[in-house]
Amino acid sequence: MKKIISPLMLAMSLATGASAIAQTAPAAPAEPESTLSFNVGGVNEYRYRGISQSRLDPALQGGADYADKSGAYVGIWASSIKWIKDSGGKSNAEVDLYGGYKFTVGDYGYDLGFLRYEYSGNALPVSANTNELYGAVTLGVTTLKYSQSTGNLFGFANSKGSSYVDLTATYDLGDGYTFAPHIGYQTVKGAANKGYSYADTSFTVGKDLGNGLSASGALIATNAKTGSYVSPAGKQLGKAGLVVGLKYAF
Repeated sequence: MKKIISPLMLAMSLATGASAIAQTAPAAPAEPESTLSFNVGGVNEYRYRGISQSRLDPALQGGADYADKSGAYVGIWASSIKWIKDSGGKSNAEVDLYGGYKFTVGDYGYDLGFLRYEYSGNALPVSANTNELYGAVTLGVTTLKYSQSTGNLFGFANSKGSSYVDLTATYDLGDGYTFAPHIGYQTVKGAANKGYSYADTSFTVGKDLGNGLSASGALIATNAKTGSYVSPAGKQLGKAGLVVGLKYAF
C-alpha cells in the first residue's frame, strides 16, 4: 500500500542590516513560517510500495498538509482504490492520517511520525485499517526511512510488527526537473504470510510546470512472488509498469 506520503515545507528568508559606520552585519535567518497547503491530482494507476492499489486502473487523489514553524506537522491524504472490494470487502477509498515532527542536527535531517491508513467500513475478516510508526534520516539528497506496523498490516492476520525500509535519493536536474531512484523492502510478519514479503524499485522523473502544477512519470517494479498480489482476474499487481500523474498544489 500507500503512499506512502507529503512532507514539511518551511520557508526561510535572510535579514541583513548595516551599522552606523557602514559595516555590514551578519545575515540572520528569520523564523520559519507555518504553512497550510492542499493538493489534488490523478494517476493512471495508484501504486503503493510497488503494488497496485487500484487494480492497474486510474485513481483520483488529494490531500491537505499543515506544517507548523516548530517542526511539527499533520496531514490527510486520500485516494480511490479497488483492492478492498477485490478482496471481498466494501471500501473503495483509502484515507491516510499522519502527523510528526521534523528537525535537524548538524547536517542531518530527522523525521519521526505516525501514519494511520483508514479504509472505512472495509468489512474484511481481518480489518485492513493499519497504524504505522516511522522514522527517517536525510543527508544531502538521500533519505533512509523505516516504518513498522503497531498491529496487523493491511488485512494480513497475525502480521503485527511488519516493516518497510526504503532508501530514496532526489536529484535536482535543473529547469524544474527532478530524478528520484528508490529501493525498498516490505516484510510481512506471520508464518502464513512469508510469501508476501518482497522488494520494490522505482525511478521517478518529476517536472514542475509552474503555478502549482506538476507532472511525474515512474518506472516501478517488484519481485513479489507470482500469485501473492493478484486481481480477481489474475493480473499481477506487482508487475513492472509505468505510472504517470498530474498534481495541482495550492
